[in-house]
Amino acid sequence: MKKILLPTDFSDNSWNAIKYTVQLFKNEECTFCLLNTYNPIIYHLEYAPDNYGQYGLLDALRQTSKEGLETIKEKILKDFSNTKHTIVCDSSFNALIPQIQETIIKEEIDLIVMGTTGATGVKEVLFGTNTIHTIQNVKCPVLAVPENFDFEQPKEVLFPTDYMVSYKSNHLKTIQGLVKLFSFRLNVLHIRSELGMSEIQESNKKILEMAFQRSEAIFYDRENENIVNAINDFQKNGRINFLIMLNNKHSFFENLFFKPVINQIGFHLNIPFLVIPTR
Repeated sequence: MKKILLPTDFSDNSWNAIKYTVQLFKNEECTFCLLNTYNPIIYHLEYAPDNYGQYGLLDALRQTSKEGLETIKEKILKDFSNTKHTIVCDSSFNALIPQIQETIIKEEIDLIVMGTTGATGVKEVLFGTNTIHTIQNVKCPVLAVPENFDFEQPKEVLFPTDYMVSYKSNHLKTIQGLVKLFSFRLNVLHIRSELGMSEIQESNKKILEMAFQRSEAIFYDRENENIVNAINDFQKNGRINFLIMLNNKHSFFENLFFKPVINQIGFHLNIPFLVIPTR
């Protein structure tokens, strides 16, 4: 049984991510953990947690959080009733990232799914601050779902790579499991430099080729092309409706998605995007 964490702030985009997830795993036995955290901003010492009860603030926040989660649970059961699915609620007085980290260990979470709002500023480059911080700090696969994306079963999936990751069994197991579950085709995209590939890259590519059958994956090499343009073009022309990447820190992924230059080169992400940590 899969355990999937669904953090929510009760916004429309977080509800869209929840809808996508319960439809995506409609044929799988899953436990969905709805998570809402509440943590008032403390501006002055006199408003420290010990004094919250005096003003009734903490009780009000807790009640709002619990009621919000129950409302979402009832909505899921009404709109997507599924005997294979179990829904639990977690209302926590904590910051979001520490609570997610605690929950994935305690509940043995397999996947985190979060809604995104797109590029709205320097600090919210592609996904929104919470999603970026989750991807950077949590050791669990994260699926980011764009706020206006209507559900589609994954059919053509893009997997850009620089072949600089030493693919481990847990990385491949996650992708192989998805290929088997959804019967999609994996399009592996590499941008070859003028210098060609190193021995390490060649070795890592062979690991990928051995992990997937010919019917499951197609490998593409593009010559000296801008990686952002290549992904955008492939996504558009290949009818891609799902994206997978490995987060290899200080390399391809981080440079592509978390550097300020991304605001200038116009990466457009409008499909669900799965990030698998390598550390």
